[in-house]
Amino acid sequence: MPSTAVKNHPTALLERVRNLYHRVLEDSEKRTEGWNLDGVRPEVGERLTNLADYLALRGQDLRELQTELSKWGLSSLGRAEGRVRSNLEGVLGALEALCQLERSVPMPNLVPSLENSLVGPLRLNAEAQRLFGPARAERDVRILVTLSPEHLKKPETLERLLEAGMDCVRINCAHDTPKVWNALIKAVRKAALEVNHPCAVLMDLSGPKLRLEAVSSDHRLKVGDLFHLGLELPKHEQPKHTRHSVWASLPIPEVFAALERGQQVAYDDGRLYAVVDEVGENSAELRVTHTLTKGTRLRPEKGVNFPGLELKLDPLTPADLEVLDFVAVHADLIGYSFVQRKSDLERLHTELERRGVNPVNKPIIAKIETARAVQNLPELLVSGLSRGPFGVMIARGDLALELGFPRLAEMQEELLWMCEAASVPIIWATGVLEGLVKNGLPSRGEMTDAAMSARAECVMLNKGAHQLEGVAVLSDVLSRMQGHQHKKEPQMRALSSWT
Repeated sequence: MPSTAVKNHPTALLERVRNLYHRVLEDSEKRTEGWNLDGVRPEVGERLTNLADYLALRGQDLRELQTELSKWGLSSLGRAEGRVRSNLEGVLGALEALCQLERSVPMPNLVPSLENSLVGPLRLNAEAQRLFGPARAERDVRILVTLSPEHLKKPETLERLLEAGMDCVRINCAHDTPKVWNALIKAVRKAALEVNHPCAVLMDLSGPKLRLEAVSSDHRLKVGDLFHLGLELPKHEQPKHTRHSVWASLPIPEVFAALERGQQVAYDDGRLYAVVDEVGENSAELRVTHTLTKGTRLRPEKGVNFPGLELKLDPLTPADLEVLDFVAVHADLIGYSFVQRKSDLERLHTELERRGVNPVNKPIIAKIETARAVQNLPELLVSGLSRGPFGVMIARGDLALELGFPRLAEMQEELLWMCEAASVPIIWATGVLEGLVKNGLPSRGEMTDAAMSARAECVMLNKGAHQLEGVAVLSDVLSRMQGHQHKKEPQMRALSSWT
């Protein structure tokens, strides 16, 4: 028999899968020992063990093995996220049966029970319900809607949003006041009672969002232009012939302490990119490298990102600590911005406990928006789950600037897989149906993005004049996609277009 045939014979495949299975178990055991899961609830321990299994499995290139398994009509392990060991054991059992047919030496029976095969998806569904409330009859994916004071002018709009498909709401604590938040929450609770559909309230702590405080000029910056960034604006008006046509203030000393020449800077979700040419004391000179054809004006309150720059910023700002008293009492879920390390989660839990809040009763949603957070995702999942209910938001706006748009397209998939392995629900956020919500018309790309979002447990819509239409369209898209796709698994609903 040719060597390739021997390599792909069931007995050879069985040996390869057996070796893979034992490598996964060995690597997983080392990971869980390092995580020190002593004292965590058994159910959480099982979820984190499966996460360790998945990390071990995906640490290897399985593409050739997947192809060979598929040739024999076996599982290619492509949907192993929620149940890694039972998937591997199922493949081993099937190969064992094939080898017996081939009169090979019988192997131990490793066929998993149906219960073990379903435990991952069932846990994820239960966690999604725990965080976001019950699913709709027509779809499992929930819709999260960002609120604004405008909703108080017409409270009936909240009822219409719930009837159109809204399942939970988001309040961004970077804006407005506790008085406004309290009024919004009361209006939401009342609307939920009227419509008879529960509506969880997520309150986002703003975190150390890097925003321009002041700008000296409304001059449009174009490629090649220079501008100056500092802790504050110059005290005296600069001469007209200065090389810097615009000065902007960013009152965060940690930024200037970390800046170096060549550092890339992104402004306003990528409307302008620049590079640091010179660094001074609490200041920097930047040169525009990319922007809109007509140029871009710098504006106060617009965000600034420093891709790849590790800033040692406290994710709980003094402003966050002030509003946490209100959030701890009124929020159903707490959104945590700028989470990057295990210690960040521990800090929030400590602050909640100081306020008499049991973490088991107050789920945390970690917003993944930096490269460091992506790198530390396993330890964030371990830390979050060890204390109580936990979810993840893919903050795709900031993450795209941190990683680059091509890398974001790949990374949002990997985040979905990793969180499914730990049975952690995900919120797919930023830019969903943005054109429709803000301007009344979606683009083709937005509709495709909305369809892709069906693999998350929850999808977020931002504020906009056409929010109601956005909810209705998104609900329709998610309901339709549920018949075709669940996570990575195609669903073969009967096709009717050609009957």
